[in-house]
Amino acid sequence: MATASALSSLTSLSLHTGTSSLISSSTTKPIVSFSSFLNRRVSSLTLVKASNEQTETFFFEDQTPEITANVVFDPPIAPEGFVDPPYFDEGSDETEEEIATAFEELYGPAYSGESMLGKDIYVMDSKFKKSSGIGGKPKKDKIRDGFEERVVQVRRVTKVVKGGKQLKFRAIVVVGDKQGNVGVGCAKAKEVVAAVQKSAIDARRNIVQVPMTKYSTFPHRSEGDYGAAKVMLRPASPGTGVIAGGAVRIVLEMAGVENALGKQLGSNNALNNARATLAAVQQMRQFRDVAQERGIPMEELWK
Repeated sequence: MATASALSSLTSLSLHTGTSSLISSSTTKPIVSFSSFLNRRVSSLTLVKASNEQTETFFFEDQTPEITANVVFDPPIAPEGFVDPPYFDEGSDETEEEIATAFEELYGPAYSGESMLGKDIYVMDSKFKKSSGIGGKPKKDKIRDGFEERVVQVRRVTKVVKGGKQLKFRAIVVVGDKQGNVGVGCAKAKEVVAAVQKSAIDARRNIVQVPMTKYSTFPHRSEGDYGAAKVMLRPASPGTGVIAGGAVRIVLEMAGVENALGKQLGSNNALNNARATLAAVQQMRQFRDVAQERGIPMEELWK
């Protein structure tokens, strides 16, 4: 019955010379096996759709590709002294130490408390602590430009606004390389650490060159004032040291002065005294600069 129903669905089947056409009224796909195609070696297959009366033609090669049988693979000749590598399942098993060493080479030291390569097992902890600060905030790396920092004063200040008082901290920082360069900075922030960092940045923006002789002292006397503060500076003989107090002493030490005399006059304000010291230093000049401006040799300055 199944065969009779399949034959009844076919409307016509026509065979041509070297061509086979199939006309179907119920389906659009050809009901022809692939083996019959190869046996007949047809050159083309024409399908006629009864629904829309369109013709689709598929062209094949005239001849079936020949398949070469009994092909012998000829591998290249191995060089002299070649030894076949062992299979992965041959040989003895790796020990736990070898496995741990290989794991450490790939992924670094583990947290087992033992390193097979002699590395620091807490290297990840140190990296995490370096990248993070207090409260999970990123920690800022310290500026490394050859300048040392010295905190002169940290005070709590308030600002009166409409809603009340705003509490902040003011820091005074002196930076210097102890080779003649020194600067004074002042800044405010809500935290002490932030205030010190901002003051250090402000001090680096105001670097002053301090003229010194070969005995690490001043070339001549000088006086400077800033606001109500007045500072008096005097050179000293080798071995005297820095005889000064307060902010003046810190500024001279950070500048690299080893023998000098300093005196604060008029005010005890640390910031004004530090800036007055820089004003006094800026008025100093080297003997060679003065001789060059006058156009005379340096020996003529002491006549």
